[in-house]
Amino acid sequence: MKSSGSSLRKVQPKLRMVANGSTEVNVLRAEHAAAVAVSREQATAYPRARVEDAVAPDAAPLAPRRRLKARADAFVSVFVGFGGTELNAQLSPGSTLPLTAAKAGLATAELPVEQALALADSDDVNYIELGQPLTLPTPTIETGVVAAPGVGLRRFGDPAKHKHGADILIGLVDVGGFDFAHPDFVANGKTRFLSIWDQGGSTRPSPAERQTAPFNYGAELVAADLNAAIGAAPREGLPAHKLEPQSQLSVGAHGTHVASIAAGNRGICRRAQIVAALISIPQAELGRRQSFYDSTRLAHAVDYLLAVAERENKPISINISLGTNGHAHDDSSPVARWIDASLARPGRCVSIAAGNAGQERAEREDDVGWILGRVHSSGRIAARELVHDIEWNVVGNGIADLSENELEVWYGAQDRFSVQVKPPDKERTEKIEPYQYIENRQLADGSFLSVYNELYHPANGANLIAVYLSPQLREGAVVGVAAGQWLIRLVGDEVRDGRFHCWIERDDPRRIGRIGEREAWAFPSFFSERSFVDASTISSLACGPRIVAVANLDRENRRINITSSQGPTRDAREKPDIAGPGTGIVAAKSFDPRERWIAMTGTSMASPHVAGVAGLMLATNPRLTSAQIGGILKRTARPLPGADFTWRDDAGAGEIDEARCLAEAARVGERHELT
Repeated sequence: MKSSGSSLRKVQPKLRMVANGSTEVNVLRAEHAAAVAVSREQATAYPRARVEDAVAPDAAPLAPRRRLKARADAFVSVFVGFGGTELNAQLSPGSTLPLTAAKAGLATAELPVEQALALADSDDVNYIELGQPLTLPTPTIETGVVAAPGVGLRRFGDPAKHKHGADILIGLVDVGGFDFAHPDFVANGKTRFLSIWDQGGSTRPSPAERQTAPFNYGAELVAADLNAAIGAAPREGLPAHKLEPQSQLSVGAHGTHVASIAAGNRGICRRAQIVAALISIPQAELGRRQSFYDSTRLAHAVDYLLAVAERENKPISINISLGTNGHAHDDSSPVARWIDASLARPGRCVSIAAGNAGQERAEREDDVGWILGRVHSSGRIAARELVHDIEWNVVGNGIADLSENELEVWYGAQDRFSVQVKPPDKERTEKIEPYQYIENRQLADGSFLSVYNELYHPANGANLIAVYLSPQLREGAVVGVAAGQWLIRLVGDEVRDGRFHCWIERDDPRRIGRIGEREAWAFPSFFSERSFVDASTISSLACGPRIVAVANLDRENRRINITSSQGPTRDAREKPDIAGPGTGIVAAKSFDPRERWIAMTGTSMASPHVAGVAGLMLATNPRLTSAQIGGILKRTARPLPGADFTWRDDAGAGEIDEARCLAEAARVGERHELT
């Protein structure tokens, strides 16, 4: 157990773990860590850790592994918090620091891990954090063929005033691909997509090369490219998306469905131009080892959309149906601050899905949605020397979990807690007091435990306890995190308030092979029924003050869908803001000429509905700010049956009333003199 020095406290604990891992460990870690990458030579030098090499729980313990080198030879994608004037200097021409963007005292950078640690020694740097992994959307997809939505289904307000969004842009940040040639996006033989930035693409120039935005990776597909493909498709006998491909072309793509709701020809802003950013999340392990697919890329996507809006001199309503689950669930995460800082100017709005982590128990025998819902725990240690136990269940494949598991405990600066960790059927660790940590401690079974007890986080001043359970991934010896119940014991050393919250950083469920007769997964861990607290499950990305956080309304039954995440934020602010229809939503099905429509359920569907309405509000009154749009949404909302106008943790202010929103938006700025 060690105490951390002042410069180390500027560096996020997870980044320190990467720095202290061997090259082999980080090559394999890069398959699962969105903000860690290695060179192509390194990526191909080490075979993938095979699940058939997994060691069963009752096998003889492995000998402690020998660290191959003191510092890792890896690259990281980070947010850098600057406190002085160095940010402007580092962005100036000739700077050697590889910053990729900057905003509001923050910068993003992609650099060797050694350089990231060295940067923390600068007096002008407040802290450095890895980009957060993005939570992939998990909508429920209805089976069977569905009919096209009615042309009048998403018509709201007076078209003479808003022109169905003809004078605004709809921006989208999403995954799966955008079917620009789908009939729902084509008018007069041309697509309504103005451009698509495919962050994982290589077939066209990057935004930097096209001088759209300062990002020199990915491919920017512009309207001329897309329309040329649509025109050539009959002649070539191929669909347009094959002639102008994207790095993701998923049948029934999430991005296409979301775009259709907000701005399809049967959508809300059906005459708006569409601009999109496709986040690249590689499926193959070699691609994951060499790529970044974290929240810094989401920040870049937002900047790209805003750059296009500035170039076109048009208001923009952006939808993000992705999420993050780490950090403090207040307004202090770097990506939330980044987006919020973008919304100070009028003519911009960002709507974000609240998340699909609202379910607390199974609805039927085969229902596992509750696992995705048990991500939050909270409580209060009432006095010194009292303890609170948090039960953290790791499932994996029933033998071992072959993914890294992360838990964060956030509590007030006025308190002091120690922590102990008890693995399944093992003894507890020693007490880890504030400013102490254990890092990459190898347990008897060969897996690793890291615990950090940090005070005064530089982003929000709160205290943070971070616990990481890491598998051993190396050729010939795969040791997963032990399945079972891990116990996190919080001990009150000095208590003035005593309240705490904790969240699990989510894995996306992913098949990764077999161990003997059983299928192996990277699988989410979750809190036990006793420890889980059914509140504050909202995506941390949706906690920013100026963004509009959207819950999933089952409009037919006038109730909130059971899967919709709840608020409030850790600092007790009222998120989500509003509930939009997100249950059984029919919209465009991508890249399938036989079936053009598909029905999905999730906050991912509710958020673009609200984004589309926000677009009509901007078309009606282009000078509205995002904060004003949020205020109008809440003012005009309708309470659900049995509720009053009080904010609710699942529904926010209530059900969106589209017509009243537009009428109220038209009145903002009016002045009536009393005589």
